[in-house]
Amino acid sequence: MAEFENHSPSLSKPYQMGRFRLSHRVVLAPMTRCRALNGVPQPANIEYYAQRATDGGLLITEGTLVSPKAGGFPHCPGIYTQVQIDAWKKVVDAVHAKGSIIFCQLWHVGRASHQVYQPSDDSAPISSTDKPISGRWRILMPDGKYGTYPRPRRLAASEIPEIVEQYRQAAVNAIKAGFDGVEIHGAHGYLIDQFLKDGINDRSDDYGGPLPNRIRFLAELVHSVTSAIGPGRVGVRVSPAIDHLEAHDSDPISLGLAVAGKLNAIQYTAGEKLAYLHVTQPRYTAYGQAEAGRYGNPEEENRLMRAWRDAYDGTFIASGGFTRELGEEAVAGGAADLVSYGRLFISNPDLPKRFKLNAGLNRYIRSTFYTQDPVVGFTDYPFMTEQPAQSRL
Repeated sequence: MAEFENHSPSLSKPYQMGRFRLSHRVVLAPMTRCRALNGVPQPANIEYYAQRATDGGLLITEGTLVSPKAGGFPHCPGIYTQVQIDAWKKVVDAVHAKGSIIFCQLWHVGRASHQVYQPSDDSAPISSTDKPISGRWRILMPDGKYGTYPRPRRLAASEIPEIVEQYRQAAVNAIKAGFDGVEIHGAHGYLIDQFLKDGINDRSDDYGGPLPNRIRFLAELVHSVTSAIGPGRVGVRVSPAIDHLEAHDSDPISLGLAVAGKLNAIQYTAGEKLAYLHVTQPRYTAYGQAEAGRYGNPEEENRLMRAWRDAYDGTFIASGGFTRELGEEAVAGGAADLVSYGRLFISNPDLPKRFKLNAGLNRYIRSTFYTQDPVVGFTDYPFMTEQPAQSRL
């Protein structure tokens, strides 16, 4: 069976992801949804994830905060208090009841925050640097308006072990809540990415400068988390070529290769592979539209993704603007083992079934992505009926 699956892989065919047997290769991507009131998952969160659960499917939660200071959006869930652990357990139980596998994405936004999201209103967000995100980017505030990003506070090297410990404890808490594993969010201009990218990281200590130093923070986090819960329960997400929130790097292909090499070394030493490496394609943007730039053509994007995929020894998940057809092409061509979907999974809770049948898709409504409504734009997208949906994307 396994040889046949590997011989002609497709989105609808099974895949063995380390210790986890998946029935298909369509993954729910982690997406901020802003419905966990005061940082605690609600009944609506239970329904949302259960709707998208399939027997043998893989779900990755929205970014889940590792500490009270880690947030930069309204009403994002955390995993640092017992109340949050208990609330997440209800989500996990509902997902497991449908036979699905679920990983908790661990998140710290770093400088992509604001004093209003800090426990003390006069606290500056932390980062690898003291350079703020420019006024080109705007932060969503609790009142629904947009503000400017403040100047962050540069972390001292002596403070970094405390942040590493927050991730380790969050991973332990996630396992207590029943999660099958965790994903370390090292992408899209957030805290870990602020150390990885030389367009942000201007440090001159052991965490800045050459690539081995810039990937040190991520490596320490992965070491700590895998030691606590086991490598097979840990995934890592990175975006070497994504410029989101001004996370530029002068040599993204080398950055991606260095990360892959370091993760390979970690799993070889541990004697068990990590669950996966999750990489976002360059075409991803915050607004879901491709932008012209260094990697604006598909051939160059494919070259980058293939280089990182070939360098990593383990399960490789690709994300970023995939359609059904592009996902099938990536899996069939060996460019990815699994493909994660965001916006299409928001609006189509039964997306794996629709893909398998090549059925119509509901259109997503972008204006409802980040509201606090527990139904509208969250749990009210219809499932496929006997007649495939007429709206096509």
